[in-house]
Amino acid sequence: MKRESEGFTLIEVMVVVVILGVLAAIVVPRVMSRPDEARALKAQQDIRAIGAALDLYKLDNFKYPTTDQGLRALVEKPADLAAGSNWKADGYLEMLPRDPWGAEYLYLQPGAHSAYDLYSFGSDGAVGGENTDADIGNWDLDR
Repeated sequence: MKRESEGFTLIEVMVVVVILGVLAAIVVPRVMSRPDEARALKAQQDIRAIGAALDLYKLDNFKYPTTDQGLRALVEKPADLAAGSNWKADGYLEMLPRDPWGAEYLYLQPGAHSAYDLYSFGSDGAVGGENTDADIGNWDLDR
């Protein structure tokens, strides 16, 4: 009586291992770059949302918050608001978001690029940089 083999041969296992290795070499680099892209996209969305809140603030109070008032003016009423200002009782944001790398968004008014500059230094936390280290600012975004 002939005995049928059970299981896989060494060659079959090796072929599967090689195929998995090739797939991993192709897929892993593409998947690994996605978290950095997602963080940059999140920072852009946050900047757009904060920018919209700043625009609402300007509509109610006739001008953007000063650099000294900062983005806190969107959450808490500044003590030094001009007479006739109409600061929204609930604020313009529930809370100030942090950028995806854990730092605060930076705000300057007047800005070097527009009426105000709202930006993040990116993953390196320093001025300038390229790729994921690049600064992300409202002046770079299409509204």
